[in-house]
Amino acid sequence: MNVEKLKKMAGAVRTGGKGSMRRKKKAVHKTTTTDDKRLQSTLKRVGVNTIPGIEEVNIFKDDVVIQFLNPKVQASIGANTWVVSGTPQTKKLQDLLPSIINQ
Repeated sequence: MNVEKLKKMAGAVRTGGKGSMRRKKKAVHKTTTTDDKRLQSTLKRVGVNTIPGIEEVNIFKDDVVIQFLNPKVQASIGANTWVVSGTPQTKKLQDLLPSIINQ
């Protein structure tokens, strides 16, 4: 093999600089679970309660509607805090207008 190519490959393996051990890949820490736990503990401190029986939530923004089907809705009326969690779908207002008028 070419000496330059070997040096290039060896340099890519070392993640911490000179004097550190070689690793195949850099360790990636997952923070989404800790962020979710911190959020839930903060919401518990505020005193949110789950509101059952909500099938759909529509959030209107300009000409776009952010729609949540079967969301988990939590609210703290005293703190004026509402939490809508679920999978959002972004749709045009014209597409949802007939179904919104029926409601």
